[in-house]
Amino acid sequence: MSTSCHYHTANRCYNKSMKKASIILSHLTNQPQFKVLKQESCYKKYISLLGAKWQKAIAFIYIKENTLFVAVTHPGFKMELNYNKDLLKSILTQLSSIDPACEMMKADKVVVFHSKYRSIVKEVTQESTVPYYNELASSEFTIENQDEEIKEKFEQIKEQIRKQLQEQYE
Repeated sequence: MSTSCHYHTANRCYNKSMKKASIILSHLTNQPQFKVLKQESCYKKYISLLGAKWQKAIAFIYIKENTLFVAVTHPGFKMELNYNKDLLKSILTQLSSIDPACEMMKADKVVVFHSKYRSIVKEVTQESTVPYYNELASSEFTIENQDEEIKEKFEQIKEQIRKQLQEQYE
């Protein structure tokens, strides 16, 4: 019984020439024409290292001629990030030294500017809705209290439950 398979494992045939998707993607990103893809993934890693507030503040970043350009979504963020240029530069240096895929990310200067583009990090908007539930209470209960004031309150509650049940079935 001869097959063209090289390995048999759990009734599956694996050929040595078959490759995993991660290997193919890694090979493609190492090609010179796809250098931009590698840079974009490093830019996203860099932004993910920043705090949540700054992630929302940054529209995009890029490095050109050893200068890190940071585009922010609001002028107020520009002022705040201008005060923290050293922190931005140190995070970039740490990323380039730790991650070999991002070693090309080196910058001597940081330039922060305002941009009309929105943040890379998408904010999840939740629509607030009031949940509506079916009335589970029944207005069929006996009031065994002697105090007239308390009996009157329970009667009001019974009436509210009856109204709620009527509205529910209309």
